[in-house]
Amino acid sequence: MNRRQFLVSSAATATLALAGCTTVPPIAATPQLTPDYGVIVDAGYTIPAVPMQRLEARFSRQIVRYPTEHAPGTIIVDTPEKFLYYVLPNGEAVRYGIGVGRAGFAWEGEAYVAWKQAWPRWHPPVEMIEREPHLEEYADGGMDPGLTNPLGARALYLFDQDGKDTLYRLHGTPQWDSIGTAASSGCIRLINQDIIDLYDRVTPGRNTKVVVLQ
Repeated sequence: MNRRQFLVSSAATATLALAGCTTVPPIAATPQLTPDYGVIVDAGYTIPAVPMQRLEARFSRQIVRYPTEHAPGTIIVDTPEKFLYYVLPNGEAVRYGIGVGRAGFAWEGEAYVAWKQAWPRWHPPVEMIEREPHLEEYADGGMDPGLTNPLGARALYLFDQDGKDTLYRLHGTPQWDSIGTAASSGCIRLINQDIIDLYDRVTPGRNTKVVVLQ
């Protein structure tokens, strides 16, 4: 008989800064999805395999029980736990491990996915260039897509309810070992294999709500 691993989360509720909504935390769950983190050839780029033996099992992509008041298709980012949930019907969700913003760069609230891009160019914000002058070379045209691009294989662009770019992204990363850490400048990063999976599930538009919990 195959061994089943049960993941249990604490029974606490998180408060949204902008909307005042609450999400019921996930209850005991059994992984039902076998992720493939092997080599992927995509648009001419060869994405390396992820050494899963070096990544905590809880951060691998899996379907979990996740009762919530939010509609299927909603993306919920649980910053403290370093998880992103894509809500499915019937009280389930696809759960991904994520890397989040380091101290001083975290954010919370609601947004929506305005658009998405495969193999995006990276345009560092002015504030980042001021902190890291060596990025000046990317100020105008940005960094070309590729395996070393900080946005990875895919990016989802988050806009606020007024239709303004928040400058925050859900994106891939070539740095798989940053998953489960607080190391970014505020954006939410996923393993490239995972952002491709999420990208394929998401239809941009105001109905694709993103809720970020702190």
